[in-house]
Amino acid sequence: MTVALMWEARAVAGRGEELLAWVRAQDLTVRPLRRETFRAPQDRVLVITWWDAPYDADLPELPEPDGELVTRGVHRWRFDSVGADQGRW
Repeated sequence: MTVALMWEARAVAGRGEELLAWVRAQDLTVRPLRRETFRAPQDRVLVITWWDAPYDADLPELPEPDGELVTRGVHRWRFDSVGADQGRW
């Protein structure tokens, strides 16, 4: 089974690049199958990690950044894959 963990935070206005650099510097104790980082307007940063594990597995997650860097607590979600749609839209 493939599990995806999503981690999303919103930086204090104007500190989006600092949050992005902080996220990229964070190492996990175990390497995921894949790790991808995104950014969006309003200084938001999103990280998705993919794991070959059961849905309820104990998996390493990115920590909370310093409260001075973000406007609120980190949002976290966990999903299990139902398959990739190759070429179907």
